[in-house]
Amino acid sequence: MDQFLIWLSSLEKGASVNWMYNIGLLLLLSALLWGGWLLLSSRLATIASKTHLIWDDALIDAIRAPVSLCIWVWPGLMSLGIMVDNITSYSSGFLALLRHLLLVGVFIWILMRLITNIEQTILDNRPHRDATTVTAISKILRLIVIVLSSLIVMQNFGLSLSGLLTFGGVGGLVVGMAAKDLLANFFGGMMIYFDRPFKVGDWIRSPDRQIEGTIERIGFRMTVIRTFDKRPLYVPNSVFSSVVVENASRMQNRRIKQSVGLRYCDAAVVGLVVDDIKTMLQNHADIETRQTLIVSFDTYGPSSLNILVYTFTKTVDWVKYKAVQQDVMLQIVAIVHSHGADFAFPTTTLDMPTAAISALTVIDNRQQA
Repeated sequence: MDQFLIWLSSLEKGASVNWMYNIGLLLLLSALLWGGWLLLSSRLATIASKTHLIWDDALIDAIRAPVSLCIWVWPGLMSLGIMVDNITSYSSGFLALLRHLLLVGVFIWILMRLITNIEQTILDNRPHRDATTVTAISKILRLIVIVLSSLIVMQNFGLSLSGLLTFGGVGGLVVGMAAKDLLANFFGGMMIYFDRPFKVGDWIRSPDRQIEGTIERIGFRMTVIRTFDKRPLYVPNSVFSSVVVENASRMQNRRIKQSVGLRYCDAAVVGLVVDDIKTMLQNHADIETRQTLIVSFDTYGPSSLNILVYTFTKTVDWVKYKAVQQDVMLQIVAIVHSHGADFAFPTTTLDMPTAAISALTVIDNRQQA
C-alpha cells in the first residue's frame, strides 16, 4: 500500500522516463475500479430493493453515475498531466485545479440527483403528502446547493469569500432596489409555499380579479393557472398577497338553492308541497342532512307563491353535483304535480269596470250591424 501511494504521488513530480507505463497503469486501474464499482453498486441496489426503506434506493441511484464518471475522468486528467509534462514545455499545474473542481462537481451532481430522487420517491410512495410543499422544499435545497457550490468554486479560483460577501451585501441592496418586483414575486411564492392557500391541482378564483381556473404550476416568480377554456394564465406571485383568493377545491359540500313558484290558485296545497319536498330531501341518499336544510314558503311573488329550497349535497364533484341537482329538481316537479298544483308563469290580470265593459259591448254590436 505504501509503495502504491509513493507511486501515485510521483505522478505529479514532472517528467519521467516511465511516463507511458504510468499512463497505461492508470488506465488499467481505472478499468479495474470501474468494473469493481459496477459489481458493488449492482449488489447494493439489489440489497436496497429488498428493504422497506425508500431512501437507500434514492441514495444508491444518485451516486452510481457520478462515481462512474469520476473513476474515468480523474485518472484521465492525471494521464493528461503526465503527457503535458513529458511531451510539451508547459506546466500541468492547471490540471490539479481541474481535478479539484471535478470532485466538487461530482459532489454537487450527487446532491442534485439525491434531491430529485427523494422528491420523486416521496411523491410516488406517499401520495398523501402535499406535492406543492415537497416541490418547494426541493427547489430551496437545490438553490442552497447551487449557491454554496458557487462559493466553493470561486474560492478555488482564488477569489476572497469575505470580499465576495461584502460585495454581495452592497450589490444585493442595489439589485433589490432595481428588481423589487422580482423579489416581491419571489417572496410571494415563498408565502404561497408556507401558507398553502392552494396547491397544484386546486380550483381557485378571485372575486377581485378575473382569475379562475386550476393551478398547474407554482414557480418562484409566477403561478400558472389553466382556465376552464384551457388557456394558460400566468399570474405573478405578488398578486396573491393583495387579492382575495377563493379555493373552491376545499369546499366540503355544494349548495342547491332554488325558488319554486306555485300558482296563487294552489295556495291550499302549498304547505303539503313544502312538507313533501322536505321529506324527500331528508331521505335523499346524496343530500347532506347534517348541513342546513330549509324548505319553506318564502315570498309572495307578482304571479306566484314562492317556496325556498336550500340544501347541500354530499359530493363536491361538479359533474356529480349537477346530476344530484337534476334529480332533486325532477322530484320536486313530481311532488308539485302529485298535489294537483302547477308552476306559475308571469301573468297579467285586467280588472275592467262594468261601465267600460258595457260601452265596449255597444261598440261591438254596432260594428257587427
